[in-house]
Amino acid sequence: MRRLMLLRHAKSDWSAPGTRDQDRPLNTRGREAAPKMGSYMARHGLVPDLVIASPATRVTETLSLLLPAFAKQPKATSDARIYETDADELLAVIKEAPRTAHSLLLAGHNPSLADLASLLMASGDVEARQRLIEKFPTAALAVIDFPLDDWARVHPKSGRLDRFVLPKALDSETA
Repeated sequence: MRRLMLLRHAKSDWSAPGTRDQDRPLNTRGREAAPKMGSYMARHGLVPDLVIASPATRVTETLSLLLPAFAKQPKATSDARIYETDADELLAVIKEAPRTAHSLLLAGHNPSLADLASLLMASGDVEARQRLIEKFPTAALAVIDFPLDDWARVHPKSGRLDRFVLPKALDSETA
């Protein structure tokens, strides 16, 4: 089995006019949401073997606040193809992941993450799938499982949505 986790960067700061899109940092809300999502992931055993991330500042900062929640740090790499791309390109990145990585975290941007999830999901909770398709908020996490032994075999409609977690739902979580 393969587990793909799609993480959208936390909320970014738009207050500095003239800042290049790729250089936008997180805002206060984003800096609060990222560690909460990391804690949730660690508590629920959602620890990736490999992280492939967009090089954008807001993604790098999100991961710097999220990854410390894990007892064992996953290998992390940056891939420029994840920034300003589409679902097909993200799928190509996934297909190149090493077989040794059973769980993969892709950290990036919308609309490509939502489009990728929509492309890959064949089953799972219908309401959660619909919510994901309608809106993939900042710092949200989608977990998609595949009954496959190799990332190269991932294809459209081959996954099952295990869960779709929104940061605002973590504010009231007690587990």
